[in-house]
Amino acid sequence: MTEPLQHQSVLAAESLELLSLRPGDVYVDATAGLGGHALMAADRVAPDGAVVLNDLDGSMLERAEARVRAGQPGLRVEAVHGSFAGLPAAMAERGLAADGFLADLGFSSPQVDDPGRGFSFRHDGPLDMRLDPTRGVSAAELLATASEAEIAEILWSFGEERGSRRIARKVVASRESKPITTTRELAELVRSCTTGGGVDPATRTFQALRIAVNDELGALSALLEAISSQARPTQDAEGPISSGADRLHGQGQRWLAQGARVAIISFHSLEDRLVKRAFGALADAGQARKLTRKPIMPADAEIATNRRARSARLRAIELVPPAEGGTGR
Repeated sequence: MTEPLQHQSVLAAESLELLSLRPGDVYVDATAGLGGHALMAADRVAPDGAVVLNDLDGSMLERAEARVRAGQPGLRVEAVHGSFAGLPAAMAERGLAADGFLADLGFSSPQVDDPGRGFSFRHDGPLDMRLDPTRGVSAAELLATASEAEIAEILWSFGEERGSRRIARKVVASRESKPITTTRELAELVRSCTTGGGVDPATRTFQALRIAVNDELGALSALLEAISSQARPTQDAEGPISSGADRLHGQGQRWLAQGARVAIISFHSLEDRLVKRAFGALADAGQARKLTRKPIMPADAEIATNRRARSARLRAIELVPPAEGGTGR
């Protein structure tokens, strides 16, 4: 039986069109989720290409892998569990380099809607927020151990929360009598000391803690640096890497093919700012071509069926192959 879809992939048609995948290509999904984007990509790279799935959430990764394998039996599918900051090394270990690379920085609906994960203040549950619940420090542990100044800095830097100091002060005062261990407790605490128009006052605090717990901006910065390093072409002993089947046979050590296309979907200004700056620097240096002059945003029709898509921003570039030796794509 086919698993019922519980998540709509954001900007799916737009991102796959920009990646311009062809049969035999290697596609990498840095944030596999439930595999929606990857399944569409698999149809394009089959039968001789490969799909690499990466996710920090092991349960999501398993579901995405099963879905892609069922949709394209016989296609090479590689599953990588961990932060996408580690993808370059994982790709090199497998002798693969991507022709098309996508990172959707949003969250799957099953993650957000599961009270046990602690991502949302709309459901009461343990204050966890870890994408990989088997490792790292939960949001509850962070609030129990961080200093008032550290909490305020997290809320301001990652949530742009103007009431960061008031909230941090109240967190520290409250934990002296009882630790904050549930999403409801935290949301009520935040609402008691700040206000916010039509947006729930707890929104920025929850965003900031989630980013801090999962080191989201640190991982994104590391990924963007790895992409930038691939834009500086090098040659190995076998010469420059072309596209397609060469990497399926383990030739070369690059993890992005020359001429690869890279697309990133961000959901808040902190992420988009990093992506815009990195892609702009590569374009200014003549090492990449912008495929999106301005970020692509979801159409009204998509937002009408998926409200969570409304803040999505898609940017994409194509790495520029060296003038001599190989034409890339």
